[in-house]
Amino acid sequence: MKVAIYGQTYQDNAIEYVIELLDELKKESAEVFIEEEFYLLYQKSADALTFPVFNTKEGLDSSFDMFVSFGGDGTILRATTFVKDLGIPIVGVNTGRLGFLSTFKKEDVRKVVQEFVHGAYTVVERSLVQIHANALETEFGDLNFALNEITVSRKDTTSMITVETHLNDEYLTSYWADGLIISTPTGSTGYSLSCGGPVIVPTAKSLVLTPIAPHNLNARPLVISDDTKIRLRVSGREENHLVSLDSRIASLENGQEITITKAPFTVKMIEYTSESFLKTLRNKLLWGEDKRN
Repeated sequence: MKVAIYGQTYQDNAIEYVIELLDELKKESAEVFIEEEFYLLYQKSADALTFPVFNTKEGLDSSFDMFVSFGGDGTILRATTFVKDLGIPIVGVNTGRLGFLSTFKKEDVRKVVQEFVHGAYTVVERSLVQIHANALETEFGDLNFALNEITVSRKDTTSMITVETHLNDEYLTSYWADGLIISTPTGSTGYSLSCGGPVIVPTAKSLVLTPIAPHNLNARPLVISDDTKIRLRVSGREENHLVSLDSRIASLENGQEITITKAPFTVKMIEYTSESFLKTLRNKLLWGEDKRN
């Protein structure tokens, strides 16, 4: 096995579980790499051993069998900026709170290796969205993609913005709102859900347009095919608005055309038999919670 390990540098509580994982990987004679900043945190532990490191530019390739993320869902989203289009399967160990993407409980971290070795998992390919706008090329570079969502929203104002929206070059509407979320099926349980969007199973070939606090009372979330080309143009009282790709944010001048499409690659997520998407819906979103059940 060849395994990459990543976590947020402020999560001291993750290290003891990293050590447990490393102990289990040692039993399988695995080759282990640790993200260079997280490695500095790991080195402070009493059991610290020497491991090769990686970063966003080097150290990873398609030969890795697994990428283990320690943290919450935000850590998983950052993990995609390391994996990019390499096709390395990602699994999340939840040391945060809800953990809808990071489904594995930290107390069961050894099972990450044990169940992988026994083949008790499937690999689910998650689609991403990517953005094209001339003024954003220097901001995002080759990280112009998002696993959860791309969002346009107001900046430096309490006034709403207007988001002129075209689908496959046909005019849809102009949303008067605080912003607009373009969500993948993976992101449907995130920001989009908080704004009234639907839950979509990860394998669906769809995207969701969810307005944020729309002033058009008849504006509702819209599910579209994921091969749709989306064009947006924002106007408002301020000169700029915000564009966010998951947790990465940039400022863009109003009136600039933004094109959003499905990314040409997918991110592979390891879904263990013991931690399925439907089980996560029931356990973490209390799906259909009812005394009669």
